[in-house]
Amino acid sequence: MAVKVGIIGLGMMGRTHYEAYANIKDAQVVAVSDADPKRAAGDLRGTAGNVLAGGIGQLPMEHIKGTTDYRELLAMSDVDVVDVCVPTTQHLEVSTAALKAGKHVVCEKPLARTLAEGEQIAAAAKSAKGFFMPAMVMRFWPQWVWLKKAVAAGTYGNVRSATFRRVASMPPGWYRNGAISGGAALDLHVHDVDFVYHLFGWPRALHARGYSKTSGELDHVTAQFFYDDVPHVYAEGSWAMADGFGFKMQYTVNFETATADFDLAREQPLLLTRGGKTEPVTCEPGAGYEPELRYFINCVRTGDRPSVVTAEDGVQSLRLIDAERESVRSGKVITL
Repeated sequence: MAVKVGIIGLGMMGRTHYEAYANIKDAQVVAVSDADPKRAAGDLRGTAGNVLAGGIGQLPMEHIKGTTDYRELLAMSDVDVVDVCVPTTQHLEVSTAALKAGKHVVCEKPLARTLAEGEQIAAAAKSAKGFFMPAMVMRFWPQWVWLKKAVAAGTYGNVRSATFRRVASMPPGWYRNGAISGGAALDLHVHDVDFVYHLFGWPRALHARGYSKTSGELDHVTAQFFYDDVPHVYAEGSWAMADGFGFKMQYTVNFETATADFDLAREQPLLLTRGGKTEPVTCEPGAGYEPELRYFINCVRTGDRPSVVTAEDGVQSLRLIDAERESVRSGKVITL
């Protein structure tokens, strides 16, 4: 029998998650909630995002219960999993309420707006009956999964340099309000901060430079992460590009015997250069949302607590973002 899912928040990510669940045979979306009555009724027109264009405009509400009050969704006995896709400042309230209601919970990144709120969510998750997982999707993105395996196995020798870049124009809506979104540093750059931590572990120090353009928070930041065994690790995130610039998601990782280069915009996103030849690397097709949610649904089905990414991982990414902010403010290297 399919795991029954309720989605709270039907903006860009809520729609993206719905479309992923539609391709997971062991999952069925049975309820949705959004404060906007139009979205709560299943009308998702106008919710396109950076990575996935187009998409479904109207949910099949003959099979789905819709409500403007998320508490009504939490009270539905047939909902097993609650997928939290509300603005970041609401993550603490909604996630902890869902855990208290006995649901399994997947929460869109970042884990919370502040480190203190993230720690509260992690504490609630630790003592909850249901499972909890922050949706750090890059840990499930096929070409990034490949990179993690290559680094862990030492396939091409040690990593000498790793550079991650995720830049775009300022998105519309509540993202422009840094008090809610935390700016690009928290909402966008957190993907690469988390993946650096996923790849290399906790850095001994970091240094960051950045500035605010629109949100009042860091809208463009570049951070250097210091490790004893990896000489050069950088990550750049921005919402400060000119309107119309589009979205770029890239990495270049230089191993001792090869160079891996990823660019989302290419027909062949991942290229590997070694021995004087550059060739595409074949990975599973598509983005990371479906593998991420399929993994969580499988955890619920098997009773195995999620381990690829945990609530504490989400807290650690918030700690690193806070350290970046402090480095930008002070101009100093921050020891961690």
